[in-house]
Amino acid sequence: MQTIDDHPPEGTPAPEPFVLDTCTSAGAAKDNPFEIARRQLDEAATVIGLDPEVLELLRWPMREMHITIPVKMDDGSVRAFHGFRVQYNDARGPNKGGIRFHPDETIDTVRALAAWMTWKTAVMNIPLGGAKGGVICNPKAMSEGELERLSRSYIRQVGRLLGLTKDVPAPDVYTTPQIMAWMADEYSFMQGHNDFGVITGKPIALGGSLGRGDATARGGIICIREAAKALGIDLHGKIVAINGYGNAGSFAHKLVVEQLGMKVVAVSDSKGAIYQPDGIDYDAIMEHKRRNGTVGGFPGSTPLSNGELLKLNVAVLIPAALEDEITGANARDINAAIVAELANGPTTPKADKILHERGVYLIPDLLCNAGGVTVSYFEMVQNTSGWYWEEEEVHRQLEKKMTAAFSAVHEAALAWKVDNRTAAMIVAIRRIEEAMTLRGWV
Repeated sequence: MQTIDDHPPEGTPAPEPFVLDTCTSAGAAKDNPFEIARRQLDEAATVIGLDPEVLELLRWPMREMHITIPVKMDDGSVRAFHGFRVQYNDARGPNKGGIRFHPDETIDTVRALAAWMTWKTAVMNIPLGGAKGGVICNPKAMSEGELERLSRSYIRQVGRLLGLTKDVPAPDVYTTPQIMAWMADEYSFMQGHNDFGVITGKPIALGGSLGRGDATARGGIICIREAAKALGIDLHGKIVAINGYGNAGSFAHKLVVEQLGMKVVAVSDSKGAIYQPDGIDYDAIMEHKRRNGTVGGFPGSTPLSNGELLKLNVAVLIPAALEDEITGANARDINAAIVAELANGPTTPKADKILHERGVYLIPDLLCNAGGVTVSYFEMVQNTSGWYWEEEEVHRQLEKKMTAAFSAVHEAALAWKVDNRTAAMIVAIRRIEEAMTLRGWV
């Protein structure tokens, strides 16, 4: 069964007021991410006096699809998985956003991520809208064959919404270039011809872009460098802690050492955290994680909890895991000069205010982790033209986009006397409002 809703049903009430940062103890429910996204929008709209009609349009996804996906498992049984695709706003161009496979996926998480992707593409000034997809599943407990069947079935369900000029997915949490390859192949079969441009983050052999693997981290490192310039901080030799050691976090480790001359002293994954004051060797920890499936137990390191890692006295803290890691309960314990959000939504609104009041320079996810979607856009350009760039060109173009976006956000923060997240929202809203007005939507 599936439904496509272009707008919320007429008469749908506004969401009930919510209490921020209710997650103050282990096991407590986290804040509703979509309510957090809306609160961020509302606060920026208030600062700039946004037209109420524009605000009302921006508070809702333009359309969303809920699907049930039958998948034959290896034991012969058939399981029903539930998934989503949310297209938030396409005023500035085709929708863009990843697909997540996660056991705790919810529609409100997907809505929030689609909203954040809309603001993110606008902050980066690339001609795209925002979308996100997700399937409620545990990919770590599934075989490769089961994952392939799930991936292909997902595309069979949502494929009618997709296309290079409509909506282009990409990898996200627990999805990979191989999964993107299966999805692109299934979509091509549905169209009756090769149409690999429907997906980005693909393997190079299927039209993927060079420089895509480390793009999220590379963009974040550029932002950290620019923030240090703005603050007058010399980062060389300073220490870093990284919360989350997936693609973004691990590449951030590599690049922050190579490009900024910093030293990573703590890293974590879903199974725990480690600390090594003399610095953690990138190649050694990657080999250890490959062999053991976790950073825990790394020789010579001291075990920490993720909460202890967040409180370390470091020059740069990089949250690169999931949502709601920094909350009102722990924001006063953050001891970093710069917090660089490589994850989506790792800081709650109450924590934002606390960090800003304490003088912590936060680089918001809308800017900091936008290197991934920016190189995905480059991949779309290459797929459309059939002309593929050298990696140096990808890096050069990413450098231009990231530094321009950082400058726009930093200047907006100074001009409006607001925190960086609100500044990023202001930059995004103004650009989307212009497109909506020109198109006659408002």
